[in-house]
Amino acid sequence: MRPASLPGLPYTFDDPGLLEQALTHRSCGNPHNERLEFLGDALLNFTIAALLYRRRPEAAEGDLSRMRARLVRDRTLAEIARELDLGDHVRLGPGELKSGGYLRESILADALEAIFGAALLDGGVVAARELVEAVVGPRIDTLPAAELLKDPKTRLQELLQGKGLALPEYIVVDEQGADHLRQFTVECGVDLLDAPVQATAGSRRKAEQAAARAALERLEATS
Repeated sequence: MRPASLPGLPYTFDDPGLLEQALTHRSCGNPHNERLEFLGDALLNFTIAALLYRRRPEAAEGDLSRMRARLVRDRTLAEIARELDLGDHVRLGPGELKSGGYLRESILADALEAIFGAALLDGGVVAARELVEAVVGPRIDTLPAAELLKDPKTRLQELLQGKGLALPEYIVVDEQGADHLRQFTVECGVDLLDAPVQATAGSRRKAEQAAARAALERLEATS
């Protein structure tokens, strides 16, 4: 018999087949959960946006956007999925199963979004939104200050602008590795620091963000 719910999931499906599909990765064959994930993603973004609007009346539009992004990102959804032990129930093909796909962040996040989409089809908008609020909503209380949700480059730029100083300068000083394993080393120069700081990552954007974060940490240590 197909299960109609999962331990810890505050929703019981009238159609257990929808839950089974939501937990089926495309590597396991059809019907899989990608279309349900698409539906669940839209529901998740709308529900969390509305919830933040109600619960954070003082927050500006940009802060609300950053808070929503933190709540709906793969890392957060995968954390929730692990708390629900979704990895024990996701249906994977032999290749994904062998490579540990049930632990992969993207697969867990997609499965959770697919469950939201399945609940929408199964019980309607109100029931599905209540599920999202019950599962993801508590994370709102643990969000860091809105200022800390800004990416490091934005925070560094705003800090320097507030002091009337020149913007930071980012220079790629090294690139190594094959195309699929490329590593970029970026140098970030800031007027307030005696010397530039460097960081290395798998893309130029990530390296710049890491360098900005290092510059912020250096500035905090010297202030």
